[in-house]
Amino acid sequence: MIIQKRFRTVMGTGVAVLVLLMLQGNAVAAERPLLDSALQAAHWINSTTIRTDQGIVWPADPRDPKTVDSSLYAGTPGVILFFLEAYHATGDPIYLKSARSGADHLLSNLSSEKWTGLYEGIAGIGFTLVETYKATKDPKYQQGALQCVKLIEDRAVKVGKGVQWSDTTDIIAGNAGTALFLLYAARELKQPAARDLAIQAGERLIELGQLAEGGLKWAMDPKYSRLMPNFSHGTAGIAYYLATLYSETKRKEFLDAALAGAKYLQSVANTEGDICLVFHNEPDGKDLYYLGWCHGPVGTARLFYRLYLVTGDRSWMDWVKKSARGIMNSGIPEKLTPGFWNNVGRCCGSAGVADFFLDLYKVTKDRQYLDFSKKVTANLLNRATREGGDMKWIQAEHRVKPDLLVAQTGLMQGAAGIGMWLLRLDGFEHGKEVGITFPDSPF
Repeated sequence: MIIQKRFRTVMGTGVAVLVLLMLQGNAVAAERPLLDSALQAAHWINSTTIRTDQGIVWPADPRDPKTVDSSLYAGTPGVILFFLEAYHATGDPIYLKSARSGADHLLSNLSSEKWTGLYEGIAGIGFTLVETYKATKDPKYQQGALQCVKLIEDRAVKVGKGVQWSDTTDIIAGNAGTALFLLYAARELKQPAARDLAIQAGERLIELGQLAEGGLKWAMDPKYSRLMPNFSHGTAGIAYYLATLYSETKRKEFLDAALAGAKYLQSVANTEGDICLVFHNEPDGKDLYYLGWCHGPVGTARLFYRLYLVTGDRSWMDWVKKSARGIMNSGIPEKLTPGFWNNVGRCCGSAGVADFFLDLYKVTKDRQYLDFSKKVTANLLNRATREGGDMKWIQAEHRVKPDLLVAQTGLMQGAAGIGMWLLRLDGFEHGKEVGITFPDSPF
């Protein structure tokens, strides 16, 4: 909690001073409940720490040490980013120390990573190491990030007109997400070869597009029977990458493919009532509508907003607003839906929704979006479990396993991601921007 730092600094200086500072700390906590809640989440995550010979890690499920992993989605990298943001917000070196120790562990295991993806693999680790370097200025983290870029370059396979790392095309574990990191690395690490490789990945993704509904759609993997059209595993995410690549290169073929992907999504969307909701999957999920980042409008609207930015066509902003309207008209957060269940995380649930609506408020200045963001956040906080000075969220990660309730530590399904959101909203309310923007965000 906020008062913990004051306890550390006044030990031995007199009871009267200690009591005064405790009262001041409580007053600050009362004035900044979002910050206090985020730091309570940080305290809980730190209570789950596992020390290794190389540094520290945090299990995704603290009840099971075997759930330690290195993915940005659920593992140690997401916790590191949360602690970096806690350090940016408070200036307290205890958070930077934890982030560094987690990053030290990542450095020791880079070559053993199987995947190259953004949320599952080397790209996500590289992103985390760059952000750690930016906060610490310690060159070993920059060198680690450069090693990640080199590993990705070495594993690229020439296929067709471009390159790929696997048959998986998507944002989470596949070629689109890996290439987004390469664009980020080209800027942050001044690595022009990474940009060239990202372009080749875009050329390959264009080849993999399938004609559909007058546009293009993409499968997550040709071996996977379901086709999921939204952001995390499908067309919206791949088209988003291609639109982003157009913004970097101004090569028309990338914009054309991105527009074709958007046209497909518009053609299959539920637009009744001036909304935009795209089904979860075909063939058997055409009546199921998620509302979050992974398979819902929070993610898919990123494509529409990116197209607005690169084309200047305001009709794409209308589709962003249709996406938002689809969420607002659903009845959440008070009402749960088949595609918005007992989940408060960044991927499928409340934290991701609230974050999106703050983004939308910042670009439109329409107060209804900020109000909705705060309403979702209030509901999220009401659903927290508080134990002493700790805060966590017990939730169902999987829609099809509603009884599997776990309090996770990580970014996309756990307290680290929720804590990052609370820090962001607190910073917004106090005129301080967050320090970390993810490679898949257009905002």
